Amino acid sequence: MTKLQIRARLIEQGISLRQFALKHGYDPRTVTQVLDRWAGSPTLPSGRISFSIMHDLSVAVGSELIPGLLNHPFASAS
Repeated sequence: MTKLQIRARLIEQGISLRQFALKHGYDPRTVTQVLDRWAGSPTLPSGRISFSIMHDLSVAVGSELIPGLLNHPFASAS
């Protein structure tokens, strides 16, 4: 899923990317940078914060953004 598709899904729910970031305790700029790097990627993020952001976004939009993200062992710890 691309960055624009993710933003569209959030807008459908009535929240912006910035509102998502603040609601989950992330810096809005960090969320933007993580999306720029990992949206549409076939590999899992290696950083803890990046993984958490992508996991929380997957839950928020109701779709696994990176294959295997929601089933990864670290997903239950985040």
